[in-house]
Parts: sequence; C-alpha cells; structure tokens
Amino acid sequence: MSYDIAVIDGDGIGPEVIDAVRPLVDKTAKRHGFEIERTNYSWGSTRFLEEGAMMPENGIDRLAGHDAILLGAVGHPDVPDHVTLHGLLLPIRKGFDQRICRRPSVLFEGIESPLRGYSGGEIDFVVFRENTEGEYADVGGREHRREGHELAVQTSVFTREATETIVRAAFEAAADRESHLTNITKSNAQAHSMVFWDEVVTEIGEEYPGIEVERLLVDAASMDLVRRPEEFDVLVASNLFGDVLTDLGAIVSGSLGLAPSANITEGNAPSMFEPVHGSAPDIVGKGVANPLATVLSTALLLDHLGESVASDRLWAIVREQLAEPDAPRTPDIGGDATTTEVVTDLVSRL
Repeated sequence: MSYDIAVIDGDGIGPEVIDAVRPLVDKTAKRHGFEIERTNYSWGSTRFLEEGAMMPENGIDRLAGHDAILLGAVGHPDVPDHVTLHGLLLPIRKGFDQRICRRPSVLFEGIESPLRGYSGGEIDFVVFRENTEGEYADVGGREHRREGHELAVQTSVFTREATETIVRAAFEAAADRESHLTNITKSNAQAHSMVFWDEVVTEIGEEYPGIEVERLLVDAASMDLVRRPEEFDVLVASNLFGDVLTDLGAIVSGSLGLAPSANITEGNAPSMFEPVHGSAPDIVGKGVANPLATVLSTALLLDHLGESVASDRLWAIVREQLAEPDAPRTPDIGGDATTTEVVTDLVSRL
C-alpha cells in the first residue's frame, strides 16, 4: 500500500521539523508494510514576500489529488498574521470542507505541567473545534477608511450542517472515551449564534443518552482548564473559542511543542495534519525545535489513513521517550537536545 502525501513545509521551524521527522516516518512505514510518497510544496510566507501570494491560484486543485496533507508551520515577522491565515490555512480548510478540527492535550509521563500537583496521565482531553466558519468566516468589511468615523464589520457564520458535523463528531469521541462532553459557548452574550449552537448540542445529545453533557461559558472554561483540567474529557467549541482553548490546553499539558492537530473532512478530499505550535522565528536555524508535535500529527495522519497500528506505535515511542529522564528532549521541555537527536532516539526505539 502506498500513500501520496502533500507536504507543505511552511515557514520558520516548519521545514526543520518536517525534514527531521522524515526518517522516522519512512522507517515506521517500512516496518508496517506501506510506503509514503511525498510531493513537496514550497508555499508560505517566503512565497508571499517574493510573489505576493502564499500559494498559487490553483493551489487547492493541486492538493486535491493527495491522500492527506502534512503542514509544518506558517508565520513570518514581516507578514501580518491575517495574511498568512487567509492566504493558506483557511483556504485549505474551507476548500476541502475540513470542518472537524481535533486537538488532543495529554500530560505525558515525565513532563511537568506548569500547574502544581499533576502527574503524567492526569490531564488527557481532546478539543473538537469547528474549523470552517464561525468567527473565522470572511464575512464583513470596512468603510470610510480615510474618514474620522471608520467602520469595521466582522460577521460570524454558523450553519446547521457544519455545527451538527462538529457536535456529532464530539459526541462520537465522548462515547469512545469517558462519556463526558463539555459544550463551550458564550450564549449569555451571543444570543443568536451561540444559543443556536446550544440547541444543536441538545438535539444531538438526545441521540447519545449515555453521554454526560456539561455546559460552560468560554470564560469559565478558560478558568476551569487551569483550575481542574483533570475533569475534562471531550470539549466542543466554535472556531475561535476552540482555537484559544487548545493553546491553553497545550500549555497546561506541558508545551506547545507536544500538541498535534488534525483538520478532518468527511468527504473524499484530503484532510490536513499540523502541529499546533507556530513558526517560532526566535529559534529558527538553531536546531532545537521540538519535533514531537509533528511526530504526533503524523500519527494522527496515519490513523486517519487506516494505519492505526503504525499510529499507535508512534504514540508509544513518544511516551517511552518522555518517560525516561535521561532520554533526549528539547529545551522547551527542560532538556538540551537538538531536534535531530530527539528524532534519532525515536528511530532507535522502533
């Protein structure tokens, strides 16, 4: 079996971690009886600075024939963040209808949370984030730009189809885990979109009578992810709220360098997998970027393609490595190893 993967190295540490992880992925594939074929696309901020666009006009068409997409990271100090987001990530997520964003947060054995009193395994939850609309919908505009009363309008969009998709995916995950789902909104302030969201959760929840549903406003949820993270299992939230909460989840479980992410489509189009961390321009070229978020994102990719045994093995060797005090680890999690040293150790564990 052979899989055709589109690889977008991206910016900053993106190319470094993608290149470093390649031998591990190839050896994993070989040991489990399949092959990985890659097509590299040098799209990102460098292309924007040189050609005025993050990717070509036919970028979505070129990606469409691949089995999956692996993305390094996107972002550059000389390019505004809204340009990188709307020039690459959002067109891919929306173009392939990748409505389901799945982001697990795990405190691994051997990793210290910034929160007191938590040991490995005691924080383990997953956030299901609606990924194609909500607060990130490109609906709105600006008027009177050169006048003293400039106006900016940004409109959130919530469709029943997309909302039902992400909510149902979260309930399915809760049924496979601890049967506890936390619905996160801001219904007291957003009486149309968020009340609609709550109603969808209630309707779909009737199909899953064994799932306990907790409802939190996003400000309370932010507080409780710090105060009682061990009580969360599956969380479901809109695009913006899910984005913010998953960064918080990555930090309470040790590091953004350990946080993987999956952007899933339910159709035949390719899904995209990426580490949660950014392009980290402050450490570019130093060789100390943590590759584990990319390793785990690749594990999510393999699981999505049906190679669950290979995926489980990647998760297992990451757990093994982090649990050993003398194993190499990068500076973000208290070590002094390089990116390459961490991956080389993982390859040896296979």
